Amino acid sequence: MTPSEQIDREIASLADWRGERIARIRELIKEVAPGVTEEWKWNTPVWSRNGMVCAAGAFKDHVKINFFKGGFPCRPERPL
Repeated sequence: MTPSEQIDREIASLADWRGERIARIRELIKEVAPGVTEEWKWNTPVWSRNGMVCAAGAFKDHVKINFFKGGFPCRPERPL
């Protein structure tokens, strides 16, 4: 199973607002970083481009987004 398929399966398994949130986060990531690669690490979705960019995790009462480089600015002279 590909990482994208695993992310699809995770979203489908979260049949509530958490699945909707992760799906929306995924859409936004792909929109702002079209060259991003989807990965499945630590049983969670991870997006990479020249290294890991962010991960999303669903918990009982919240969804967490982890940015691996924190507030690292994304500018043409400092691409992801």
